[in-house]
Amino acid sequence: MIPIALFATIALVTFLERLWSLRRAKVVPASYVVKVTDMIRQGRFDEATKLSRSRPVAAARIIEAALDARDRSHERLKERIEEVGRREAAELERFAPVLGTIAAISPLLGLLGTVGGMILTFKVIETVGLGNVASLAGGISQALVTTFAGLTVGIPTLIGHRWVLSRVDSLVLDLEEVAAGVLEELEVHREAGAA
Repeated sequence: MIPIALFATIALVTFLERLWSLRRAKVVPASYVVKVTDMIRQGRFDEATKLSRSRPVAAARIIEAALDARDRSHERLKERIEEVGRREAAELERFAPVLGTIAAISPLLGLLGTVGGMILTFKVIETVGLGNVASLAGGISQALVTTFAGLTVGIPTLIGHRWVLSRVDSLVLDLEEVAAGVLEELEVHREAGAA
């Protein structure tokens, strides 16, 4: 029961941290994206870079990388954006494996407690016999309580894990959309400059 309780605490803290960190305003703040896109559209690259450096969010780090690499070829610029995007996506997925592991292990720990309780029950049967039902209750109770505890931790943690992965996927799509928009604006400026 102690490991199950420990895993329950870790899962709750991890989920709450991810809930806080995966807010859209902390990853792709709409006001920042609109403002920096307007700056890029107007050719105010230094201001856009300065604004991006002042914002500690994933979208700003991707846009800053794009602005720093804007003089490179289209392919190299796109590679740089993808490289930073992969790093940001990995950061968004941080701690998701912890939730997945706890969701898988908690029911197994409950099953381990079930087996332990059944072993205890059979030892009582061996020494006392089947005549005294009260002496069997302790082992059966242990078996049921640990199974219940393991499932009680595992099921919500699995739901939390799936939610985190879904949220990450949604935010990564938003980041890709922002990156594509910035790439398009930079290409428009490059073509206008070449003309």
